[in-house]
Amino acid sequence: MNDIVSVVRNFLRLEAASGIMLMMAACAALLLANSPLANWYDVLLQTPVAIQVGSFGIHKPLLLWINDGLMAVFFFLVGLELKREVLEGELRHKEQILLPAIAAVGGMLAPALLYTVFNHSQLETMQGWAIPTATDIAFALGVLSLLGSRISTSLKIFLMTLAIFDDIGAIVIIAIFYTSELSAGALMIASGALTVLYIMNRRRVMTIAAYLIVGVILWASVLKSGVHATLAGAALALFIPMRNPAQSEQSPLREIEKDLHPAVAYGILPLFAFANAGVVIGGDLNSQIVAPVTLGIMSGLFLGKQFGVFASVWLAVKLGMARLPNGVSWTQLYGVALLCGIGFTMSLFIGSLAFEQQAEQYANQMRLGILAGTMVSAVLGYVVLRCAGGAADKP
Repeated sequence: MNDIVSVVRNFLRLEAASGIMLMMAACAALLLANSPLANWYDVLLQTPVAIQVGSFGIHKPLLLWINDGLMAVFFFLVGLELKREVLEGELRHKEQILLPAIAAVGGMLAPALLYTVFNHSQLETMQGWAIPTATDIAFALGVLSLLGSRISTSLKIFLMTLAIFDDIGAIVIIAIFYTSELSAGALMIASGALTVLYIMNRRRVMTIAAYLIVGVILWASVLKSGVHATLAGAALALFIPMRNPAQSEQSPLREIEKDLHPAVAYGILPLFAFANAGVVIGGDLNSQIVAPVTLGIMSGLFLGKQFGVFASVWLAVKLGMARLPNGVSWTQLYGVALLCGIGFTMSLFIGSLAFEQQAEQYANQMRLGILAGTMVSAVLGYVVLRCAGGAADKP
C-alpha cells in the first residue's frame, strides 16, 4: 500500500511540474509570435525535415514532426498509463471509476453542444466541435500543486481518473472523426505490425527493443494510411507486457513508463505547447474574440466543462448511482469541475486536426479560444479550491 501511495505522489509531483513548464512554454510562444522575432518563429516551425529510406520517405515541416511524431510518444505514454490503471490501478475497481467516468462523459458532451450552438450554421467550423471536450491533466495538476496540502489525495485521484477517461474519449474521437482518406496498402502493413505485436505479447517476448522496432513500423504505416499517426502510440502500448513471468517483480510496462515520464513531461509537452500556442494578437483582436470558433471553444471549455462535470456528478449522486470521494465537498468538486476546463495540450492537438486544411483562416481563433477558456478556468478553479473548506458539505 505504501508503494502505491508513493507512486501516486511521485506521479502527481511530476505532472504538476510539467504543468508549470507548459505555462512557461505557452507564454514564450505568445511573446515570440507577437514580437519582431515572429517571422523567425514561423520559419523555425516550417523548417522542412525529411527521413528517406530507399523509395520510402517522410517529408514534413518541423511543426508536423512535433504534432505527428513526438505526440505519438505522448499517446504511447497515455496508453501505458491506461493499461496499468486497468490491470493494477484505480480502473480495476468499478465502484471507484463509475463517478469519474460519468463526470468525463458529461464533461465531453456539454462543451461539444455549446460549441455547436455557436457554429451550427457554418459547416467549415463545425468540424472543431471536439476541441473543447478535452482536459489537460498536466496543466490541471499544476494548478492543484499550487494549493499544497489544502487538496486531499482523494480529490487529486478523482481528477486523475476523470482525465484518464477523458483521454480515452479523445483517442476514440480522433480515430473516428479525424481520419482522412485511407490507404489500403498502408493499412495492411499496419495490420501486419499489430499482428506481430500480438504474437510477441502472447509468446511472452520481454525484449522492449523488439516492441519499439515494430512500433516504429506501425507508426510509419499509420502515418501513411490516413489514420492519425498518434493512435499508433496508444495501440503499441496495449501490447507491452505488464509482468515478466520469469521475474514476477519485473514490469516492462512500468519501466518504460518511468523512463518516458520525464522526457514527455519536461520535453515533449512543453515543446508541443511552444509550437502550437503562438496566438498573434493583432489589430483585429476584437473581431477574433467574437468569432464563432473562438466563442464556441471558450464557452465550451469554461461553461460547458464545469456544467457537464458538476451536473453529471450531482445527478449520479442524487440517483444513488455513486457517492462523492471521501472527504470531498461539493464546493471542492465544483472547483475541480472548473479545472476540467483547462484544455490546452489536447485541445490544441485536436484543433490542429480539425482545422488542418483551414489553418490560416481559423488557427488564430482556435488558439485564442483555447488559451482564454483555459486561463479563466484555471484562475477561477484555483480561487474556488483555495476558498473551499476541507470538510465535505451536504449535497
